[in-house]
Amino acid sequence: MTQHRRPQRGGGRLLAIYRRIAGSSARPWTIRRVPVCSSTEDLLAGWLRDQPSLTGPRAVIATHQRRGVGQLGRTWLSPEGGVWISAALPWRSHASGQAGLLGLALALSVTQRLERRGLSIQIKWPNDLLVRGRKLAGLLPGVVQRGSQLRLLRIGLGLNVRNPVPGEGIALRRLEGQQAADPTRWTAEVLLALDHCHGLGGDGAWCIDGVQARLWSDQLLHPQDGQIWQITGLENDGALRLRQGSRTESWRRWP
Repeated sequence: MTQHRRPQRGGGRLLAIYRRIAGSSARPWTIRRVPVCSSTEDLLAGWLRDQPSLTGPRAVIATHQRRGVGQLGRTWLSPEGGVWISAALPWRSHASGQAGLLGLALALSVTQRLERRGLSIQIKWPNDLLVRGRKLAGLLPGVVQRGSQLRLLRIGLGLNVRNPVPGEGIALRRLEGQQAADPTRWTAEVLLALDHCHGLGGDGAWCIDGVQARLWSDQLLHPQDGQIWQITGLENDGALRLRQGSRTESWRRWP
């Protein structure tokens, strides 16, 4: 196979930055990098098939994806200059895994890393991060269970840093104080966010209050009836709670 299809070990500068920031809490990440690929999700899936025993966290990072995947199978544009990463975290929880709730936990953890750099972030349920109503990052979570127990958490993440973005998007280089934003530095920040989420573990229910406080709106246009519904918060499993007059709904995925 040619190099652009097979991720190689690497990421020396990335891991040096990560370890400097993480200090004694650094985890034993195994990183594979590839300059260009169809999708980091596909490469991670192949890696997990070939080497299923996961003793520590691992990640595939691409400089450019040709066919990145977002929510509902949508294409996620992933040109050079952004953070395009798929990661797998060994997970020990006696609870069953709910990808939606754990996705929100990951979204909150990444949000908190961004907030440490002075950015104001909103979380558009279920897994998008917004600045001024424009998309900065998107997450695609997944879980692997053995029986009723969660064993592996997977996450695909795209973060706009210095890359060109569509009109509804925004990149860190456009934000005050982030003009010199470095994709490698922000990849390290993403690893730290994943570490934080992994350290708290469990089913992710600890994120509910933090996500509710950062929801992007208090209302939305219902895609099925065309009416404005009020967003009243989150259920304990991360579902979005809505009300329109006497009617209520709980969404576990966008209709």
